[in-house]
Amino acid sequence: MFVVHVALQGCLRATDVSYGLTPDTGGHIKYLLELVAAQARTPGIDRIVIATRGFNSEYGDEYRPGWERIDDKVEILRLPTVRPEYLAKEELFTETTSFAEYLLEWLGDQPEAPTCLHAHYADAGTVAELVRAKTGIPFLFTGHSLGRVKRAAMRTGEMPAETAAVLDRRIAIEERTFAAADLVIASSRDEAEVQYAAYDSYEPGKIRIIEPGSDLDAYRGATTTDAVDAMIAPFLREPDKPVVLAIARPVAKKNLPMLVEAFGRDPWLRENANLVIVAGTRGDLCELGEEAAGQMRAILEAIDRHDLYGRVAVPKTHRPADIPALYAHARARGGIFVNPALNEPFGLTLLEAAASGLPLVATDSGGPNDIIERCNNGRLVNPHEPDAIAGACRAILEDPALHATYAANGARAVDAYDWTRHAERCRQLVERLVAGAKPAQIIHQPQLLVCDIDNTLTGSDACIQAFTRWHARETALDFAVATGRSLHSALSILEQQAAPNPKIIISSVGTEIYFLEPNGVTYRRDRDWSRRIATGWQRRRIAAALANYPGIAPQAPLEQRAFKLSYLAEGDRSIVAGIRAHLQRRGLAAAVIHSHGRYLDILPVTASKGAAITYLRQRLSLPDEAVFAAGDSGNDIEMLRSVPQSIIVANYSDSLASRSDLSHSYVARQSHARGIIEGVTHFRTRAGRAPIQ
Repeated sequence: MFVVHVALQGCLRATDVSYGLTPDTGGHIKYLLELVAAQARTPGIDRIVIATRGFNSEYGDEYRPGWERIDDKVEILRLPTVRPEYLAKEELFTETTSFAEYLLEWLGDQPEAPTCLHAHYADAGTVAELVRAKTGIPFLFTGHSLGRVKRAAMRTGEMPAETAAVLDRRIAIEERTFAAADLVIASSRDEAEVQYAAYDSYEPGKIRIIEPGSDLDAYRGATTTDAVDAMIAPFLREPDKPVVLAIARPVAKKNLPMLVEAFGRDPWLRENANLVIVAGTRGDLCELGEEAAGQMRAILEAIDRHDLYGRVAVPKTHRPADIPALYAHARARGGIFVNPALNEPFGLTLLEAAASGLPLVATDSGGPNDIIERCNNGRLVNPHEPDAIAGACRAILEDPALHATYAANGARAVDAYDWTRHAERCRQLVERLVAGAKPAQIIHQPQLLVCDIDNTLTGSDACIQAFTRWHARETALDFAVATGRSLHSALSILEQQAAPNPKIIISSVGTEIYFLEPNGVTYRRDRDWSRRIATGWQRRRIAAALANYPGIAPQAPLEQRAFKLSYLAEGDRSIVAGIRAHLQRRGLAAAVIHSHGRYLDILPVTASKGAAITYLRQRLSLPDEAVFAAGDSGNDIEMLRSVPQSIIVANYSDSLASRSDLSHSYVARQSHARGIIEGVTHFRTRAGRAPIQ
């Protein structure tokens, strides 16, 4: 496999990247270099080229057009464009056509065409689209950060007209790129399900969540150094106090002045901690670009306004090699790491800090939601509220036991973010995408198996491996999943588990249906099903009616969907009848589903996993005896009730096996995915049918 990455922004080189040298020399370069390093170690990937823009500038001769070899597999190709000078990201749109022309010329000289292009940021997506139009080479797109999100975060009323115009142009380019890409790689559910959803060209079925990794070995064992201590100590009266550490470029979306404001307004933090802000490498303020200079002035003004001299360190320079020692410096003083960004698409610094043993306080907008939910190693805060930021910092620093728990949780859990797994999943998706590039039809088979995911299909590595081998032999049995998870969450867990690729995904407790496209990778939503269940659904009124209902609390925003309201409700199923009656008294109709003793979902009255399967059976013209369904919990009841050949795996919950309305079900002796195989075999044997080959 031959992969060409297209990345136009910033000052990109193989080693010792000067992060913060320009406003767009930031985390996306670190992401790209670490991804490429992992791909170079991935069997099946033979050649990797990073195509970036070459330019002449005071930043150094190494950025001029030409070649830079990283290793035997990897090269950096710097191509010229019409304008020879360095250009900020806002001006790169003028160069995409000429860059594409030079790239096409270079491709024409290669002994073989790339398997795929991978575009980073939308201007690179424009290049990839132009190249694909000429060559047919498919392209992946990673957005890194999105204009619509930035526009929303910056509060339009305070935005200069020129800035608004630049963002509008960027958003239009992103719309075209998103529509044109063959596959979109997102870093988090927030990015896949919230950020991209703001775009007119949003197609959820072409997005995959593949969390970035991070090269974390340097952070786990790091210790502070004399150089780092000497960098920080001159700013502080008492340098051994706990450190509130932030590392980010001085751009508006990183919201660093708000962190100073939060620290300055909190008497406890001022007296008991020090604030350390590492905002890139810079010379004099007058030498910075307009945005960076404005942010640095705002930081310094906040320090002055709250008289924080001796309590805040803002060093002017640091080397990339100093970053692990900076985290270690904070850890040695019982500190925390803070990311107050208005929006953070992912948050690689959060992984670095967690691996270093630091608890986190992070924005509730973007990827930090996923990281802190998975790792349970910190607090999420509204980045517009300084008191909330300060309160979260204080809560962790004041409580040694909480600090220790968060530090230990993060240090363990970040192993889940692994570049090797990321690179391999990308390789598999590209392989399938290329294999399915020829026109084809999805042929539906005479039998359909629908499985719940959590604790039914998954839960045992040995069982899912056995299921995958078994399913590979079942050439006349279509495989589908029905889950409470969202589409992207379902795809992520299935691919992580190396489960079979489902032809149909019933997601969000039966409120969404997706069909696999002929390319074998992307999915298209069934709009007819959405229109059918929308009748009579009054989401806003139902949410208002349940706002103060006792004993329930809303689940995280990402669990809320257009046709699903999700709550936490501890206790038994008696709460279902109470909520139904509560809604009926207000003239509201809804399905109420309680599972695992704590999850409560409110759906349109015509929606459920079972209703979705009935709809599919009719659409695919399948008789009852051709459909199997397998589940383990309360949110599978409607599905199991509606399918005569239903299977309850041995590790079931919510007393499924004792329910009279599920007496037709087969209760397997084996658990998880082996129970599914056992159940299908049972029904086929009872009917006198052999497996269809």
